Amino acid sequence: MTEMNRVHLHAREDDFFVFYKPAGVSFHSEECAGFVVLAEQLVNEKLFPVHRLDKVTSGLIILARNKQTAAEFTTLFTAHLVNKFYIAVSDTKPKKKQGWIKGDMQKSRRGAFKLLKSQENPAVTRFYSKSIRPGLRAYLLKPFSGKTHQLRVAMKSIGAPILGDATYAGSLDERTNLHAYALQFSYKGQLKEYRYAHTTGAYLNEVFNADEFKEWQTPWTLDW
Repeated sequence: MTEMNRVHLHAREDDFFVFYKPAGVSFHSEECAGFVVLAEQLVNEKLFPVHRLDKVTSGLIILARNKQTAAEFTTLFTAHLVNKFYIAVSDTKPKKKQGWIKGDMQKSRRGAFKLLKSQENPAVTRFYSKSIRPGLRAYLLKPFSGKTHQLRVAMKSIGAPILGDATYAGSLDERTNLHAYALQFSYKGQLKEYRYAHTTGAYLNEVFNADEFKEWQTPWTLDW
C-alpha cells in the first residue's frame, strides 16, 4: 500500500494535527475503522474532529488535540475564517471558466443534492479553472459555506461534473477527482498555511505536475 492510499500525518502542532485523508476512507467508522480512528491510532491519542471531507474526497483535515482547541476551531469554521482550497478535474467544457456559484441546495435522489436558483441560505463557491490539455480542465475551488456535497454539486451546475463522480454524472474513473489541497487560517495570532499536492489518481497528479498549476501553488494570494 502506498502512502497515498493510507492516512498519514502532514503537520504536527501543539494543539492540533493536520492529516492527509485518502479517497475512499469514510470520515467516521462504518463497516471498518474510519479516518478519525485511523488518525488516533497513528498518533496514539484521542483526537477531536472540527471539519470533515466526503468519503470520495482526499486531502488535508485538521484534528484538534483537546476539547478547548476543538471549540476554538469550531468558532473559526463557523465564522468562515478558515480558508479551504480544493482542486477538481473535469473532462467536460464548463458553462463559465471562473466566477461565483451560488444557490440553495436541496436533497435530490439517491443521496444526491441539487442546486436551486433561490438564495435563502445559499451554498457559495468561487472558482478559477485552467485547461491542462484538450479534454482535461483543472479547477481551483474555494467554498465560502460548508454544505454537504457543495463542490460536487457546484461543478455539476456549471456543466462540468467532477471526473469520476458517478453520483453527479461525472465520467468514469478510478476515483472522484476532488482533493482538499490547501488550508490557511490564523491561530493564536500565528498565520498557518498548509498545502499538499500529492494523492492517488492519474488525472489529479497530472494537474499537480503541469506548468499551469504553478500559479495556484499559493492559492491564498489569488483574488477571492
